[in-house]
Amino acid sequence: MAPETSTANGSAPPSVVRNLSDQPYVFPRNNLKTSMDDPAKEPLVIVACGSFSPVTYLHLRMFEMAHDYIVDQGRFEILGGYFSPVSDDYRKLGLVDWRHRVRMCDLAIKDSDWLMTDSWEPSSAKYQRTATVLDHFDAELNGEGGITVPDGAKKPIRIMFLAGGDLIQTVAIPGVWDTTDLHHIFGKFGCLIIERTGADVNDFLLASNVLWEHRKNVFVVKQSIHNDISSTKIRLFIRRGMSIKYLLPDLVIDYIKQHDLYKY
Repeated sequence: MAPETSTANGSAPPSVVRNLSDQPYVFPRNNLKTSMDDPAKEPLVIVACGSFSPVTYLHLRMFEMAHDYIVDQGRFEILGGYFSPVSDDYRKLGLVDWRHRVRMCDLAIKDSDWLMTDSWEPSSAKYQRTATVLDHFDAELNGEGGITVPDGAKKPIRIMFLAGGDLIQTVAIPGVWDTTDLHHIFGKFGCLIIERTGADVNDFLLASNVLWEHRKNVFVVKQSIHNDISSTKIRLFIRRGMSIKYLLPDLVIDYIKQHDLYKY
């Protein structure tokens, strides 16, 4: 998506658990499965790209809803999931320093046994398109052939983009997405779309030539309990001095208060 006007706030955190400024980049594998329970299935890694400024319970629930959907379908076996926050060069309103956003994602998934935060995209000096980010994950996960199955062979890992129905609506907006990128994202990788209130994903599948062409790679996940927590509203609540308790993890709330984020 094209960069937007920036009014980013929040200086770089002076100290974080992962010393992101000083250490060389290492692809995170701490919660990535190294073997498959059912080698007959297709190994899958789910990737969510976005601002995550801040990360909310909706972002976390999107992963869990996608996980339930995949397990129920029985075609794939999930090896792990990744948050990939956008680079500061995205210049979106309310976008704090990338190290803050990576740290908040780390705190949000502290107790998860399958989610991770990748710092490659956010630490990039330039904005990275979604297609490029997915290629990065493909190279990291399949550079040596994928995951080893019991017979010793390597099985390629499928990378799939996780997105909300509101983001998919932007596919129809001229100039927001490069058409070549869309074919690459939906054709090579595929997408798990979480339905959002007011966004009829099936209508957009029917209306979009790209989505329709790659419809077999598009998996629509329905929300049984609707959750429309918005990072934009969270930032507004903070500026207005309103409570954000129970809208995002307590560790993230504490971090926001500690670093005085989103006040201006």
